[in-house]
Amino acid sequence: QVQLVESGGGSVQAGGSLRLSCAASGDTYSSYCMGWFRRAPGKEREGVATSDSVDDIVYADSVEGRFTIHKDSAKNTLFLQMNSLRPEDTGMYYCSAREWARAWGSCHLADTWYPFWGQGTQVTVSS
Repeated sequence: QVQLVESGGGSVQAGGSLRLSCAASGDTYSSYCMGWFRRAPGKEREGVATSDSVDDIVYADSVEGRFTIHKDSAKNTLFLQMNSLRPEDTGMYYCSAREWARAWGSCHLADTWYPFWGQGTQVTVSS
């Protein structure tokens, strides 16, 4: 089992920035995928960004160029730096993780692919 705890959410005005953190504990894997997902009010959860253990990164088109995913492997922590925030970025942001094999290719932005989830942290962007 992997435990994930998100932090760093908050309320900002459009154009502002936030940095989300996800602290991982429990079972560890030498090869893994970790990702950020979000659920806007009234919408389904969608993938934001993923990173595997060799730093192959995938971004959703909607955040490309504005968000940056990175990790501190020594501290088992995943980050999401969010710049130029827009009201449509509002939602609950979740951290996810799974064991991964390089033969599978890049990590997926599909939430059904991940067995481990955090409780989420709320991001609200006002216009």
